[in-house]
Amino acid sequence: MSEPDTNLSTRSDTSRAVAFSDAIFAIIITLLVLDLRVPDVPPGRLLFGLLAQWPSYVAYLASYSYVAVVWLNHKAAFNRIREADRGLHWVNLLVLFTTALLPFPTIVVSHALQEHNNTDQRVAIAFYALIGALLCATWLAFYHYLARNPDLLKDQGKGGFFHVERFRALAGVVLYVLAGLIGYLVAPLVGLVIFLLPPIFYAVTSAGLYQLRVTRRITHRPPPPRG
Repeated sequence: MSEPDTNLSTRSDTSRAVAFSDAIFAIIITLLVLDLRVPDVPPGRLLFGLLAQWPSYVAYLASYSYVAVVWLNHKAAFNRIREADRGLHWVNLLVLFTTALLPFPTIVVSHALQEHNNTDQRVAIAFYALIGALLCATWLAFYHYLARNPDLLKDQGKGGFFHVERFRALAGVVLYVLAGLIGYLVAPLVGLVIFLLPPIFYAVTSAGLYQLRVTRRITHRPPPPRG
């Protein structure tokens, strides 16, 4: 991971990084839908063909949800960043790099499940889990870099926010490794179901675990005594 950049002349605002990242996310989501195709079936068998493609729909849902929450988390993170340096640009590019890989394992999983070969299905699930865990690992690097460089942050990003966010990224790594192991060693479909859990977790906590904890503390705070 890149070292902190202490040269103030190389720093900039985050507008270009955010615009570039949004464009990449839009392209990735567009690529995901390309695997949804009209089934090649004889006349009168269209319904059967559409239903037989259910693995493509599940894989698309899992990957689309994942990209969507990556975008939400990316937006939440950059709302707390005041300026960017070269190190932050590099870790952001790593996040984009691994996110851009998602369409490939999505296609691999959907095709393997439709071919009904158990060995290929296990490999496909493990491959998707590997990419998912790698994406979470790049988020871990992203949050760690910001935790070490609070001078890049706005006031609302300080106070331990990105220190806590590292646990969110680590939880994703654990979930995807677990899904890959279960999918490869036990049952591919179980691993596929587990793939739906990280997007749900990241969607619920898109404002951050730190913010969630603060909100709960405020909600449960006893009312002030009346005078």
